[in-house]
Amino acid sequence: MRVLIAALVTLAASAHAFCGFYVAGGGAELFNNATQVVLMREGTRTVLSMQNNYQGPPEDFAMVIPVPVVLKKENVKTLAKDIFSRVDTLAAPRLVEYWEMDPCYVEPNYPEEESRSYETGAMDDEPMKKGLGVKVEARFSVGEYDIVVLSAKDALGLETWLKQEKYKIPSGAEPLFRPYIQQGMKFFVAKVNVKKVTFDKSTGMAALSPLRFHYDSEKFDLPIRLGLINAKAQQDLIVHILAKNQRYEVANYPNVTIPTNIDLVPSAKSEFPFFYVSLFDRTLKANPKAVITEYAWQASSCDPCPTSPMSEEDFQTLGADVVPSKGKVTDAYDASQGYVLTRLHARYDKASLGEDLVFRAAKPIVGGREFLKDGKSLEQGSRPDSLNNFQARYAIRYPWTGPVACKEPVYGRWGGPPANKVDEGVKAAQNTAFVPRDPAKVEKLAESSIAELQVKGLKTEAGKPLRKTK
Repeated sequence: MRVLIAALVTLAASAHAFCGFYVAGGGAELFNNATQVVLMREGTRTVLSMQNNYQGPPEDFAMVIPVPVVLKKENVKTLAKDIFSRVDTLAAPRLVEYWEMDPCYVEPNYPEEESRSYETGAMDDEPMKKGLGVKVEARFSVGEYDIVVLSAKDALGLETWLKQEKYKIPSGAEPLFRPYIQQGMKFFVAKVNVKKVTFDKSTGMAALSPLRFHYDSEKFDLPIRLGLINAKAQQDLIVHILAKNQRYEVANYPNVTIPTNIDLVPSAKSEFPFFYVSLFDRTLKANPKAVITEYAWQASSCDPCPTSPMSEEDFQTLGADVVPSKGKVTDAYDASQGYVLTRLHARYDKASLGEDLVFRAAKPIVGGREFLKDGKSLEQGSRPDSLNNFQARYAIRYPWTGPVACKEPVYGRWGGPPANKVDEGVKAAQNTAFVPRDPAKVEKLAESSIAELQVKGLKTEAGKPLRKTK
């Protein structure tokens, strides 16, 4: 995620997970506190883009990431930082405000339309070093990163090699190396030249240039267990996946969608992030070890939109330029057609995580839209459909308080603000791993019931006005 403001950093008892780990030079202790991953998948081609921040003294350090193949220089590039903020904002849980229309307003008689949501828019091989079973398969530089790709015969040898290269390996690394070595994985080591990095003097934090690399593999997974080496406590991991006409979920952990279409009390406008982390934690408690789907939508559209949908340039930046399609690489126009953006959110610690995340294709779902099922009640939760239109959406609804001067008023119709109110737009909940957590926020701020969590709320049904009794 984006660089975090200093006030939130001091509150962080948790950290965003990293699909590798940091090893520091000079005996320094480092921990990673914010990572965002975007994966593009087509056939056997995976394009992995990630942005990381780190906090610690400005000595050289490296990121160690397991990869299935030897990466060459042409497989690796750096990206502009703003692409991650755009993707994160587009798929983040969102809060909207609706005002009830005049119950006596008569709508124009437009032709009927389908009542559903729709789009709006290497070098020569080096010999084994000192009999440790470690081989440098490739070496090159990209941006501020000096990169080596290693293979290893045993975990202890890899740990020893890194120590001989003057990196302090956190205790407990060797057992975590072992399964990757047994699978024949390589190790992508990106060493940072801190002379090319700007540090924030007040926080000691640096935002590194995002890295993107691609490879071909039958298996579609994300190695995250090594990130536990740097874990202080629980970690949050948010993964965005872009794929043509396809949503993804995890194959080796339970899957659940976040409760959505919940009406909130007006005071939640200033407490939305606190409500959301409470809702997330309660959902995870009800579904232990689950990975939670927060978004699955066509990437070139949104409704409501906390930012503009992804552009042709965004798709190219995140991998469409190296993703084959029918025997050729997609051009910019083809790249924008049909991609689904899936957002998966996991929260875990060393005790609850046993395996890396393995992804599988999943059927389309919808939910979290201003859509009335049977023309009466707002849809709740998620359900299967022919396309992906699911989002974590929450609403503050302001009932009509003006005069009612007609015999047959129609209540429960919602729209934008009246002339005397300002539309502040859609609010996205971001950096939620660093928000103080209070389970009671769900009951305090939920106006409508949440069936999945047995929360009654002040009213039984979302989408209906709550009127004060006299």
